Amino acid sequence: MTRPMMYQRANEDFEAYLLDARERLDTPSRNVAHTSTDGVFRAFRARLEIQQALDFANVLPAVLRAIFVQDWVPTPPQPWGGRKDWTREAKLLRQHHNLSPDTVVVDVAWALRRHVDEAAFEAVLARLPQEARAFWGTDPNSRT
Repeated sequence: MTRPMMYQRANEDFEAYLLDARERLDTPSRNVAHTSTDGVFRAFRARLEIQQALDFANVLPAVLRAIFVQDWVPTPPQPWGGRKDWTREAKLLRQHHNLSPDTVVVDVAWALRRHVDEAAFEAVLARLPQEARAFWGTDPNSRT
């Protein structure tokens, strides 16, 4: 059986994502882009039921999907809170080396949306709580 294209191109797709994330985060560092993405993913998945998190992960490119589930110990979902809460949590990951800006959630959302199937992404968000749609923003070009 032929390997699916998403696995054949996994590294190239991830590198393209990192370039967009670096640009949007205004950093020359791939490490900052990776840590920012990981932190945002952790803040988001902490608010989901297990099946919801897996459904979301299934619409991500292969390497981003792996980052989304890495080191995950499922716990009862946390309250949604708001963007300030999500940002604070995203910045706690590797906090002594985390250089994520205060716009990290919107910046990662913008970069991520450039690398997912938009229809599939929106379909999974439509099945999640309304706060999930707010988390990923309705306007990925907005920094508010």
